[in-house]
Amino acid sequence: MTAGDTELMQRARQGLYWRLMSALFEQGDAAPNLETLARELANTSNLPTELLDPKVTVDVLVHRFPKLKPEFSRPLPGFSPRPSGPEGELPGPDGEVPQRAEAPTDLKGTVQRALVVSKLLLNAFGPNTQGSVTAQQYGAWARDVEWLEGALGLPPGSLRQSGSGGGHGSGPPSGGGGEATRPPIGDEELKAGLATLEADMIHRMDLREVLKDPVLCERLTPSMALLEQILWDKGNLSGPALQNAKRLIARYVDELSKVLKLQMRQVTSRVHDNRVPPRRIFRNLDMKRTVWKNLTNWDPKERRLYVDRLFFRRTGKKSLPTKLIIIVDQSGSMTSAMVQTTILASIFAALPKVIVHLFAFDTRVIDLTPYVHDPVETLLRTKLGGGNDMRLALDLAAPCIDSPQNTAVVVISDFYDWSDFFSVLRQWKESGCHLIPVGSLHTTGYFSVNPEYSAKFKAIGAPVLSGSPKKLIEQIKKVM
Repeated sequence: MTAGDTELMQRARQGLYWRLMSALFEQGDAAPNLETLARELANTSNLPTELLDPKVTVDVLVHRFPKLKPEFSRPLPGFSPRPSGPEGELPGPDGEVPQRAEAPTDLKGTVQRALVVSKLLLNAFGPNTQGSVTAQQYGAWARDVEWLEGALGLPPGSLRQSGSGGGHGSGPPSGGGGEATRPPIGDEELKAGLATLEADMIHRMDLREVLKDPVLCERLTPSMALLEQILWDKGNLSGPALQNAKRLIARYVDELSKVLKLQMRQVTSRVHDNRVPPRRIFRNLDMKRTVWKNLTNWDPKERRLYVDRLFFRRTGKKSLPTKLIIIVDQSGSMTSAMVQTTILASIFAALPKVIVHLFAFDTRVIDLTPYVHDPVETLLRTKLGGGNDMRLALDLAAPCIDSPQNTAVVVISDFYDWSDFFSVLRQWKESGCHLIPVGSLHTTGYFSVNPEYSAKFKAIGAPVLSGSPKKLIEQIKKVM
């Protein structure tokens, strides 16, 4: 290969990738010369111009042009298939094991490879994710993402599911065109980008149509955005659509429950009750402390340590308050907090000797206590939207407080509420209740709490808590 041929290949590749950038940001009209260049290169290389059209799915393309199928199954430049199975390689979305990537040595091969890479990225991140989205379009997008995952050497679904797949982003690619000027985009960054796109598409999609199709439902990735859409529209769901919605909610609840249960164990497992004397059995013997405290009894002549006092570890665990009352704002802005609170309530309700009451309110109030052990059923009985009238919920919860010293009250709201609720909460705290006002259970992102009531709660010794659910668990631990 001559130096001229190498330069021509590099210019062709560069032009096609610039065209990809303009197409991703829908700037094709601003750079028509790049579109013209891409079409001329495709025609010169005897390649179908459908490679340039983001509306044509990869499945349709490889069906119309079977000769392109190996190119879409082959790993992208700089990536190798992940080890998996006896053959040591992962199958692609079509079930076939991809061939290893080799650098093209001619202009046609360079153009073909650049167009394949562009197609995979354009269909996953380009115009298909914008505008109105139907269930069919969402399913086609999910399938195109699977082709991208296969080209990255990842199992299907790994870029759209948290915690799955390998960590390809841990090191730089082995190949590529020249020295990198920044760290390569890793799997976690791709997951984050696709998750944002998917959440936005779900908000614009006719979810009822998707929920009627069990195949499309399996492709949906459970997320807070999806859960919020289902809760908003659950009144219009019935039959198979409602059953599929319940399964999606259950999948998300199960994933979040694992995290919250782990945080619960981490917090409560360290708590011991110093009021309970340790049991004087060998299993509880604190050997290090016993030796340290009896070192004055060391006999250097006989080289023996005489022990006149034994020390034991305390194993008595502190117990939670016998009653936990959770009052949560179910208005639309509090969806994330409501979902996590519902799951936390079910976890606390499963603990021995703990009675949990759960109330959700907007301008009305729902007593969800009978369903507190089943977070899926609880969420389906909530109703998003409306204003705030916490006083209604407080009046309904008041009879549940029969022993204030043994009662913890968790109130979750942004406190943009103009009913006379604060005087009631102050009375409860003065009577001995453990009051925990919570402004948010979001782990990240902006959240607003009414500054007037934030200052009032702080003045009575109950500052408003905001942050991760683990902070709420820690706070409950303090009132044990």
